[in-house]
Amino acid sequence: MQTTSPDITGILDAARLIAPHLPPTPMWSYPVLDARLGAEVHVKHENIQPTGAFKVRGGITLLTRMSEAERGRGVLTYSTGNHAQSIAYAARIFGAPCTVVMPENPNPAKVAAVEALGAAVELKGATVVEAGEYAAALAADRRNRLVSPADEPDLIEGVGTLYLEMFARRPDLDVLFVPVGAGTSAAAACLAARALAPRCRVIAVQSARAPAAHDSWRAGEPVRRPVGTLAEGLATGSAFAVPRAIMRELLDDFMLVSDEEIAAAQRLLLTDAHTLAELAGAAALAALTKRREEFAGARIGVVCSGGNAGPAELQRLLGGGNAA
Repeated sequence: MQTTSPDITGILDAARLIAPHLPPTPMWSYPVLDARLGAEVHVKHENIQPTGAFKVRGGITLLTRMSEAERGRGVLTYSTGNHAQSIAYAARIFGAPCTVVMPENPNPAKVAAVEALGAAVELKGATVVEAGEYAAALAADRRNRLVSPADEPDLIEGVGTLYLEMFARRPDLDVLFVPVGAGTSAAAACLAARALAPRCRVIAVQSARAPAAHDSWRAGEPVRRPVGTLAEGLATGSAFAVPRAIMRELLDDFMLVSDEEIAAAQRLLLTDAHTLAELAGAAALAALTKRREEFAGARIGVVCSGGNAGPAELQRLLGGGNAA
């Protein structure tokens, strides 16, 4: 297990570790979307990962770096779904026992996906914060390896491999929009951009109905906030220390978007980019749409972080309803 701060050297090593398990994901520019937004927009398709989201990169990196004895004791984590699938997927690769604690009333599709990967699911608490408190006590009792959704340098470095791929393809990006739940992706983007594309601005995006990471970044100290967003991947009520410290030092800007703006961007991805994104996966495009005049004519990277939309979300998307 790595204990040092994440850095570009670790990201490069993570790329080597995940290569036998995950091919690079595509990044496409869509003429209709470009024309609508008045910019050159490059969409990074993490929605086509085997777990449907970018986080699998981190899960494989972390489990690969664990010792055989540590994996044998089992891993235990907590998540609304995408991080859970990443750890379950990696645990299956290495034959490690895995338990996931989810908040009550989870997305049934994500529960089914985690269980299909061979992990046990326990439901506890109304929020991810409460689920995490229960998970910590359970891991201590069972002597499992507790895996934080974000305060793990291995996860951040694994996620950073998607930005190696982006900047290898387009080192001339002017700005990069990254959705934030726990913050691993935005932190990784900052590290990769500083090393590989220092001219590129990194802008983090969070739902206004779950602004803990945003408000912590603005305040310069961790804060807790209520969670009311329907975007499950953004539904975190507190900031995580490791990604928060990286973002505090390196992030260029952090903005909030409404759930309604995210839902509109989700429909835009479907119609103009032929892409099914979950709400969290559309947050980056929502931010660009909100600031389209500012970035007219620019070369822009947008991370479509996941495509795990549940049945209710799909019904709203295909029926054209709003996210409220």
